[in-house]
Amino acid sequence: MYAASEFANDSAFRLKVTEDLEELLDQIDDLEVDEFDSRSTSGNLSITFDDGSVILLSQQTATHEIWLSANYKAWHFVWRKSQWLERDTNEEMLSVVSNLLSSKLNIDVHLQL
Repeated sequence: MYAASEFANDSAFRLKVTEDLEELLDQIDDLEVDEFDSRSTSGNLSITFDDGSVILLSQQTATHEIWLSANYKAWHFVWRKSQWLERDTNEEMLSVVSNLLSSKLNIDVHLQL
């Protein structure tokens, strides 16, 4: 099930993604652990762990989605109801990423936008 985009155009989508990924990067960088390297590039946020595993968030302008890849699984988030929701399951992106980080780092992580 593909939801219609709530963005007026690609520029509005890219601006929202950039703002949200930068906010998430700031929160992730504030975690007091040294087990990963996080970085942001144009439209992407990657978290690379010491064991080589990666959590990757990437903007998909053509579909106005943020794609998440981690642990050999993928999610596709669309902006609906003022939040990023998985297009098929309605899982909240913040919850999914927080749970992935919590599990990987063995600490409670609660990301917010």
